[in-house]
Amino acid sequence: MIPWLSETPEFPAVSQALAEPNGLLAAGGALTPDWLLAAYRRGIFPWFCPGEPILWWSPDPRLVLLPSQMHISRSLRRTLRQGRFEVRFDTAFAQVIGACAEPREPGGGTWITSEMQRAYVTMHELGYAHSVESWDGDQLVGGLYGVALGGVFYGESMFSRRSDASKVALAHLARYLDLLGFAVIDCQMTTSHLLSLGAREIARSEFVSGLAVWARKGMAPSRWPASDGRIVF
Repeated sequence: MIPWLSETPEFPAVSQALAEPNGLLAAGGALTPDWLLAAYRRGIFPWFCPGEPILWWSPDPRLVLLPSQMHISRSLRRTLRQGRFEVRFDTAFAQVIGACAEPREPGGGTWITSEMQRAYVTMHELGYAHSVESWDGDQLVGGLYGVALGGVFYGESMFSRRSDASKVALAHLARYLDLLGFAVIDCQMTTSHLLSLGAREIARSEFVSGLAVWARKGMAPSRWPASDGRIVF
């Protein structure tokens, strides 16, 4: 059994999360900025399917990527240097989250519900949520979105309509965050794809202890500039 949350953004200790399914902590609450920020500061994120209540998770172990340690393969580096895509920040947030919400296969579903999209668009308007976008001319062909809090970027989802388009967006994000002095990119759940890009697992306790420092120091919430000339590969 997991607790049902009250009307105030208070969560149980993450050590109380279930082992199976890994990290399920609580249900209920809301997707308002106060709830989302309280969750992220504690190493918790929402993830649920249509028809379910809001479910809150904090898996153990946690997958993280240090901005300076993203692995860029030879082929990806070649794509980056060729400038095949133009990469922009925060110019099409609603389009990016909408693309991430599209089913990965015909007839499939999505956890990025319309309610979830509205919540993160609000977070974007407040300067917390950001998009990184790969463009081919006037076409959005890949990208990702997530939440920046202090020196932590909490990655939420990515999509790709061209080969390497999402990887290019992630590479630009990692380089940009490294320039800004961010401590970590939270990748949430372990996947072989992210492991191949340099992410690694750490204990939840280590991640949450780090957040006590990382999430409280760094940039104030704001819209990111569309591009940064310091980003080179």
